[in-house]
Amino acid sequence: MITCKSISKFYTKGTNIVTPLENLDLEVGRGEFLALMGPSGSGKTTLLNLISGIDSPSSGSLIIDGENIASFSRKQLTAWRARKVGYIFQLYHLIPVLTAFENVELPLLITSMSKAERRQKAEEALEIVGLQDRSHHTPSELSGGQEQRVAIARALVADPALLVADEPTGDLDRESATMILELLQKLSRERGKTIVMVTHDARAAAAADRTLHLEKGKLLENEPHL
Repeated sequence: MITCKSISKFYTKGTNIVTPLENLDLEVGRGEFLALMGPSGSGKTTLLNLISGIDSPSSGSLIIDGENIASFSRKQLTAWRARKVGYIFQLYHLIPVLTAFENVELPLLITSMSKAERRQKAEEALEIVGLQDRSHHTPSELSGGQEQRVAIARALVADPALLVADEPTGDLDRESATMILELLQKLSRERGKTIVMVTHDARAAAAADRTLHLEKGKLLENEPHL
């Protein structure tokens, strides 16, 4: 699903050249749940941004689902992200004045889908995360774990092949975090979603199929979980 070949990323900061990633090679299988760990400044968020098409590498090739997105223009990347990627954030990024249903439906408003099609897709996504009975509640009426499940439903609503998660359990208590991790496992194993998750939590990483450790832009470990 994901093949990174000699990926590097650098930018200038004043008179200095900063290189968050250097000649990185990585392969992620279709339907795999991958965790990325490492200290601050290790390059894991940079790698997540490249894989999700938020940013482009300075050099190397980045092939995702058969497309080399490293060569895409900004306009092409925007269209590609809308089709291929769902985002899950630590702080949910739900719109407070919208209901759970409306938050989930939001990404579909820029598509050519009819109102009935959007409703069906949003209802299906909420059902997947087990929140169809909370569809008319606003974020203030939901627990943190429920808010994150709404955010996951929003990420799923366009049926992307790839989900990227940036510290998805970082703001949750242990019970809610466990529920979110079990949901991500289910999406990978039962629905074939490829998931790349950045986390500082070893317990969260243990839920993934494999954990990669980054330090100073280089991979140190590539360990499957038993």
